[in-house]
Formats: sequence, structure tokens, C-alpha cells
Amino acid sequence: MPSEATAPRATQRHQVAPTSETPLRAVDAVDTTRAPRSLWAEAIHTLVRNPVFVVSSLLIAFVLFVALFPGVFSSLDPTRGDLSIANQRPSSEHLFGTTRQGYDVFSRTIHGTRTSVLIGFLTMVLSTLIGGVIGAVAGYVGGWFDELLSRVTDVFFAIPLILGAIVFANRFSGHMSLWTVVLVLSIFGWTNVARIMRGSVISVKNQDFIMASTALGAGRATNLLRHVVPNAIAPVIVTATVNLGVFIVAEATLSFLGVGVTSAVSWGADISDAKPALRTNPMMLFYPSVALAVTVLSFIMLGDAVRDALDPKARKR
Repeated sequence: MPSEATAPRATQRHQVAPTSETPLRAVDAVDTTRAPRSLWAEAIHTLVRNPVFVVSSLLIAFVLFVALFPGVFSSLDPTRGDLSIANQRPSSEHLFGTTRQGYDVFSRTIHGTRTSVLIGFLTMVLSTLIGGVIGAVAGYVGGWFDELLSRVTDVFFAIPLILGAIVFANRFSGHMSLWTVVLVLSIFGWTNVARIMRGSVISVKNQDFIMASTALGAGRATNLLRHVVPNAIAPVIVTATVNLGVFIVAEATLSFLGVGVTSAVSWGADISDAKPALRTNPMMLFYPSVALAVTVLSFIMLGDAVRDALDPKARKR
């Protein structure tokens, strides 16, 4: 019969004996003590695992490379026409064939990337700055100032983007430079950014950490720039990404209508020039249209992926 001194030691050995559950408890302890990721760190972690984001990023990177270095892909001058080679079919010398004026379709498609992407990017930046500032100030100040800026936003929101741009184009006699197109599209393209920024700022400015910052002596400008805007900017980034594709389409539409940038090669202008040859040589219309569609689709896919990554509810679903 075991002694009383022996029995507790046996029980103690049974309690501390290693089991298969011990490593699991250690892992659980590590996971629960790990510091949670911030919103941006969690968003990046989600994005790199999203195949939509990866595919769209690769497509956008390729488009940007083509826009920056078009000479790598084509050494032919896109503005030099030769009527002796007009309406040629695709060949080793002219991969996409030639137009009615003897322009190389492949070269114009490659060089047209720069105009469309540059106008879309500059318009996105300028319109985001205009709409972001107006929306942030309106949402944070509130009161009659918010009402005034909201009514101004409604006036510009009621004017269609393309229609407003056409009116301005007529003011410039139909000859607009690159910067003129950017300015015109920005004037009528900032309204949705302002609305989204205003709503996001209103939801953030009443949070506890903003009140704590005010109690510690931070001024209104400091709170707005250092605390409110950084925590309210996520929806604006998503909107700006999608708007980039919208502005590329808007530029192509203006060029298609003949009121866009007249001094540069553009996908919209090439699509317009290919209309008369739609039945005889439809591939002239096909190549710039595909380039435009793939570029816009890439930015829209990127915006959707970023939106899902920055939306905590979407991540939970």
C-alpha cells in the first residue's frame, strides 16, 4: 500500500506529464498575445493573398511600363503616315496592319497608352485633391458651411462629366491640350470624392480618440489633418482607384468625339478613325478598343480588391 507521501507525488506527476494537447495550448497562448495588425497592415496582408489584386496589379504594371517606355515595343513613328502602305493586313513589318492614312496600328496603340494613362492619372490626382479638401472641410466644420459646400457639390454633380467637358471644349474651339483636358475633367469629376470624404469624416470626427485629442489641447486643424483625415481616407482611395479608369474612358470619349487632345496619339482618336473601315478592316478598331478595355478593367478590378481589403465587414464575410 503506497504511503501518503507517495500518493501526492504520483498525482503531481500525472498532472504535469506531457500530452498531445500541451503544444496546442502553447500555440494558442502565442496567438492570443500577438499584437493585432493595424487597418493598413491587415489590408496589405489581405491584398497580397487576393488573386484579383495580383492579376490587376500585374496588368497595371505592364500598362505603366508601356506608357513610360513605348520605344521598347515599337520603333516606328506613330504620327508618320505613308499612303503607299495604307490598309495593309497584319504582317511581320506591321504587326497590327496599317490605317487608311498609312499609320502603323501597333505603334499608335502602344504610344496611345501614354496619353490615356497620363490624363487619367493626373485627373484622378487633381480631382481627388479638390474633392477631398472640400469634403473633409465640409464634414468636419459642419453647420451652415457644410450646407453651402454640399449645395455647391450638388450643382456640379448634376452636370454630366462628358457634357461639361464638351461645353468647355467648344470654348477652346475644339482644340484642347493635355492640361486643358485634365483641368476640364477635374472640374466636373471631384463630386463623388467630396461626398464620400464628407460622410467618412462625419463618422470619424465623433469617435472617442478625437474627443480625447481635443481634451488634450489639440486644435481643430491638428485634429483634422493628423487624426480625422488619416482615418477617413480609406474609402477615398478606393474611389480614386476606380475613378482612374473612369477618367481614361472619359478622355477616350472626348477624343472619339473629336474634342480631346488633338496634338497627341490617343486610343479614342484611333477608334474614331477606324469607324469608316469597320466592315472592310475591323481589326483597326479591335486593337485600340481592347487596349482601352483591358486598362480600364484592370483599374476597376484593383479598386474592387482594395475596397474589400479596407472594409472590415467584407473581410469578415
